[in-house]
Amino acid sequence: MPWYQFTPPGIHKDPTDPNQYTYYGNVPSPCAGSNLILCSIQAFDNMGKPIITVALISEIAIALENKTTTVNVFLKPS
Repeated sequence: MPWYQFTPPGIHKDPTDPNQYTYYGNVPSPCAGSNLILCSIQAFDNMGKPIITVALISEIAIALENKTTTVNVFLKPS
């Protein structure tokens, strides 16, 4: 599965919005900004955007809550 860099526009950051991700490739991407914790997600592709399932939303939430990278969610190294 490909990785997508979290690239939210402006101040509204929504990790569940596929339009706030940019296709990156076969490896996790670095963070797009210094103030972002979520760097990238791994998901199935839908015309260049990630398919964000309920399971992936849960994994993103758990990763952010625990501040720990998971199989499909890459966080900024601390």
